[in-house]
Amino acid sequence: MPELVKMYIRNVVIGFGIAAVFVAMLLWFDVMNLWALVSGSDTGLLAVFMLWFMHGIVFAGVQFGWAVMAMAEKDGGPRRGTPVVKEFQPVRVPADQPSQRQRQLRSRR
Repeated sequence: MPELVKMYIRNVVIGFGIAAVFVAMLLWFDVMNLWALVSGSDTGLLAVFMLWFMHGIVFAGVQFGWAVMAMAEKDGGPRRGTPVVKEFQPVRVPADQPSQRQRQLRSRR
């Protein structure tokens, strides 16, 4: 199996694990009376599954994105070499004809 696929699966599992902990904390601390709603309903188990699954998708995406961005090479300080532009100098650009906006402003006067 390619290394990228292994990394993706590993980070998705981590993301769904974090989502499980998050949903467990939501239920444990009874946020917005969630435990009473789930335990008092006949479809409470489905609601908990959907809550875990949807949070799992979000946390897995964030976890994988963080892992990919953490792979970037670290900057070793300023790069040596000559700069592309040593000095900026203004350049005159002649305008042969006035623009359409300038013609409209002149015609209004």
